[in-house]
Amino acid sequence: MLDAQMFYVAAILIIFPAVVIYAGASDMITMKIPNRLTLGLVGAFAVLAVWSGMPLALIGNHVAASVIMLLVGMFFFSRGWMGGGDAKLCAATALWIGMDLLLDYALLASVLGGLLTIGLLHFRERPITPLILRNDWLAKLHYHETGIPYGMALSAAGLTLYTQSFWFSGALG
Repeated sequence: MLDAQMFYVAAILIIFPAVVIYAGASDMITMKIPNRLTLGLVGAFAVLAVWSGMPLALIGNHVAASVIMLLVGMFFFSRGWMGGGDAKLCAATALWIGMDLLLDYALLASVLGGLLTIGLLHFRERPITPLILRNDWLAKLHYHETGIPYGMALSAAGLTLYTQSFWFSGALG
């Protein structure tokens, strides 16, 4: 039977990675990131921040990182450079990563997003094959009119930095 401490550790090890992996995959397959995922990340952060005893100043630090990335995401969305789900996922991921890793997160997400964009543009220049046509999501990704599922890059950047965050150095450390 799981005791409270084991449940807490399991929550830290599972919730953020599982949700951002699902969000990235959802974005790739459907070009949508459900609001329930980003709201779930925010809610889980709130519960685990209190449960972990995260200092109030550090909670403020994480919230500030989230607000900054939400504003950046909203600006990008207003320019048509990013989808609304991507902007919300970016903010929710920054909430978990915190201010100390925010620049690393933004830079890594940008690099991974650039590589993803280059890869998809290259993929879209190739002729459509029967394999692509058999997979609706893959065929949709092949169309030039389809956007870039930037949630994949945001998720990968968040996962890469997660083990350097408070959750591993402070909460589990």
